[in-house]
Amino acid sequence: MLRIQWKIIFRVLLLFVFVSAVSWVIVKGWYSYLFLLIPVVIYIIYDLCRSQLQVYNEINDFVEAVHYRDFSRNFDIRHAPSNLKPLRKGFNSINSILKQISREKETQYQYLQQILEMIETGIVSYEEGEGEILWMNESLKKMLRLPYLKTIHSLLKRDGHLYDEILTLAPGESRIVSIHPEAASFKILLSATAFQTEGRKFKLIAFQNINEALDETEAKAWQKLLSVLTHEIMNSVAPISSLADTLKNRLEGSVSNPAEDPCTTDDIRVGIEAIKRRSEGLLKFAETYRTLNKITTLNLKTIYVRDLFENLYQLMQPTLDNKNIEMDIILKDPGLQVEADTNLIEQVLINLVVNAIDAVKERPNPLISLSGSLSTGKKTTIQVADNGCGISPEIQEQIFVPFFSTKKTGSGIGLSLCKQIMLLHKGNIQVQSREGEGSVFLLQF
Repeated sequence: MLRIQWKIIFRVLLLFVFVSAVSWVIVKGWYSYLFLLIPVVIYIIYDLCRSQLQVYNEINDFVEAVHYRDFSRNFDIRHAPSNLKPLRKGFNSINSILKQISREKETQYQYLQQILEMIETGIVSYEEGEGEILWMNESLKKMLRLPYLKTIHSLLKRDGHLYDEILTLAPGESRIVSIHPEAASFKILLSATAFQTEGRKFKLIAFQNINEALDETEAKAWQKLLSVLTHEIMNSVAPISSLADTLKNRLEGSVSNPAEDPCTTDDIRVGIEAIKRRSEGLLKFAETYRTLNKITTLNLKTIYVRDLFENLYQLMQPTLDNKNIEMDIILKDPGLQVEADTNLIEQVLINLVVNAIDAVKERPNPLISLSGSLSTGKKTTIQVADNGCGISPEIQEQIFVPFFSTKKTGSGIGLSLCKQIMLLHKGNIQVQSREGEGSVFLLQF
């Protein structure tokens, strides 16, 4: 390259010298010498122009090869003029790089093509303006039972509903659609994305068959629903049964030994009212849970927290007495109120107390406490605390996850349901626990 530069500099200087000589000869009037100098000047100019024209032609040939993507062309270096050898060497290097890039691009394209053909998800890409189909994989052809589509508008005659869904599907949006290819019918998940190149807008649609997945999920949902209802009904029926058994024993004892074991009408009335109230609450719960995901309004009432505690204590007292578990009720403000659905909140408290009973059953002095207070933010907080075995930090992170349970016979839906009910009340439920020291569940309204 340096050698070429010196040649160009030499030619320019030589041209300058001879032009200066011609000027000097004209000034001096020595016109006879012009016949010697002018041809030399013309030759030097011609040589410079020829050299530059060669470079221009070489560049033009290279640009033409690139335009037609003829990267196989090789520029001869051995027989090239010395001023063109570096240029041709550079062209050959660029051609080699472009050829390598082209090979890599083709490999990537083939690789992507094979992947898209292997996956079960159907994919189609089309130009948004004219609807021209750029590409569709075999999975989509099999799914729609179409051998070929020229434009997306051709789909209108085969499945108008699917055609409308595709056109109205916004980029980044997903939608479940039922399609009916020939005699079959199944659900697919449509997902769309858009891109733009060379001033044209394109849309890419993915078709995922989710029919089998939905059927399996639906079956599992029914199984879990039955498990949930069984779990919650047993939680309420057990204390009702225990209370009924206690009333039965009191009545029998009063009949056989009225002096030693008197059973007053008030005792019977209070017990029966507790059974009636909880039975109605259980029926209400079953009806509510059946449509829990559709609830938009609750049967909200302003209730006293002391009434919630009193009802819960009357219901759970026989069970607590049988297991020798003490329950403390701490309520500094008897007028503390909360706006809630009584039946649902009672169900939450029953779940928490039943869990607390299980946690303290092996403690030497089992204790469960209920307390209510007003937080600094004027929010009512109800606490259910126990001095049981506690919960490890790892388990605390998962106890509100549906169907997670550490019990062999547990369904793992009690605390999950409590959380759902609290969310319906625009509140939340939290747990504070240390292993070996006990747990505290906080209901914040």
